[in-house]
Amino acid sequence: MIKVHLLTLGAYQTNCYIFHEEASKTCCVVDPGYEPEVIEEKLGELGLTVEAILLTHGHFDHVGGVRQLAADTDCDVYLSAEDLSLPRPLTAGKLYYTHTYEEKTPLRLAGLTIAVLPTPGHTPGSVCLLTDDAMFSGDTLFCGSCGRTDLPGGSREEMTASLRKLAALEENYWVLPGHGASSTLDQEKAHNPYLN
Repeated sequence: MIKVHLLTLGAYQTNCYIFHEEASKTCCVVDPGYEPEVIEEKLGELGLTVEAILLTHGHFDHVGGVRQLAADTDCDVYLSAEDLSLPRPLTAGKLYYTHTYEEKTPLRLAGLTIAVLPTPGHTPGSVCLLTDDAMFSGDTLFCGSCGRTDLPGGSREEMTASLRKLAALEENYWVLPGHGASSTLDQEKAHNPYLN
């Protein structure tokens, strides 16, 4: 069973998630956009060691704490290669990573199997991470909304196709977005106008 711990950090109130299999002492951190020292303090409280940082996309408010957290914990960092083309002002400098996601190749980390679902639209390399009954949806799918597509690298057409892909999933995932409240996929299918 998955355990998820939420930290909402920084000026953009970015949701950073720490998750792991219930019995595991290693974890993954999703989108450490700000305040790596706060994340590290929480990890200490939980008694967890970071195995990997997983990025849903490369925007600055999701990656700002990556370099320090990775240096302090000596962990791997996963990013979609497609986001390496994002302009530097959107990423706050050169993106730091140790691995790029391989499509259709699940990750085995923190006692869990994690499927990486490409969902371009907000950025060229946006992904949703699926594990157990949870979906870390980044800035692709929000409670009642979806990510913006008007920034460089965004595409309304790709976002529409990505949302169709999420709507076609049969499991009722717990949707854990990059900003705002969590939801469920069934709730979004029923009430989110962008998913209909």
